[in-house]
Amino acid sequence: MGTGLVLGAGGAVGHAYHTGTLAALAEATGWDPRTADIVVGTSAGSVVGALLRAGLAPADLYARSTGTELSPEGALLLGRSVAPSPVPRPDRPPTLRRLQPSSRALLRLVRQPWSVTPGSLAAAFLPPGEVPGDAIGARIRSMYDRPWPEKPFWACVVRQGDGARVVLGRDPEPATDVGTAVQASSAIPSWFQPVEIDGEHYVDGGAFSPTNADVLAGAALDLVVIVSPMSSSRTATARLAADAPVRAVYRARLAREVAAVRRRGAGVVTFQPSGEDLAVMGGAASAMDYQRHGPVARRARETALRRLSDRRILNVLEAGLPPG
Repeated sequence: MGTGLVLGAGGAVGHAYHTGTLAALAEATGWDPRTADIVVGTSAGSVVGALLRAGLAPADLYARSTGTELSPEGALLLGRSVAPSPVPRPDRPPTLRRLQPSSRALLRLVRQPWSVTPGSLAAAFLPPGEVPGDAIGARIRSMYDRPWPEKPFWACVVRQGDGARVVLGRDPEPATDVGTAVQASSAIPSWFQPVEIDGEHYVDGGAFSPTNADVLAGAALDLVVIVSPMSSSRTATARLAADAPVRAVYRARLAREVAAVRRRGAGVVTFQPSGEDLAVMGGAASAMDYQRHGPVARRARETALRRLSDRRILNVLEAGLPPG
């Protein structure tokens, strides 16, 4: 029994939302998310999860997002890593490129309809992305002196050939290193180039689910903490915005995943953007806007601290977190 941490997809602003939320969680409870027994990451969440497993503290993740001073330990760890490089945009939108037929995906849909989602099926048919994501993998890889984190780290990806979800680090095949896994989990379909592992091509696990929290349903944990940048809180779902329907769908999917985890006896606490958060995060077109890092992280921290002042939330956390 132990704790699980689920970090969902969300692009650059999702990354910032993670850093603000995790900083607040550590500040309000004294719990260090780096010590979670299992970390599950999808897309931006896989990047943050890999940074935690490399040893970067939540306070340093937040400082990095907000441009404030790092701790000596954080500065030393990041100083050893490859410098981040800007993520380029595709030369052509995917709508101007031809769809690719996928008989394997259709066959899986017929034989195992529960093993694909509309998003993962679409990812199997979309044309490959054109932007190389090697810099993402190289940066993560440079922070490790081993192929994979010592403690369990699961990176969710979609096998492009048939739209199936694969959990790298949990599933025995394919085996790869943490940098390649994070690069694959971050390979937004039709944006980044798919990542080849053992002859198969893999893309962003967010195509299957923005959170993939249900992979912990059988993990026998006391507590699962979920940070979901792509959905929205109950109070935010009624707002008038172009992305509101999509966020409501993601919220409903997350609710099903949470129910699956709770059925196995775990307490669950979720963090989803409030209306105030979303006003700072912007719409879908702003997902890769790195200029929003600081404002989004600060707003997310304030929102999470307010949520963590709720005694009911603290009771769930205190029941599942390790003593001290």
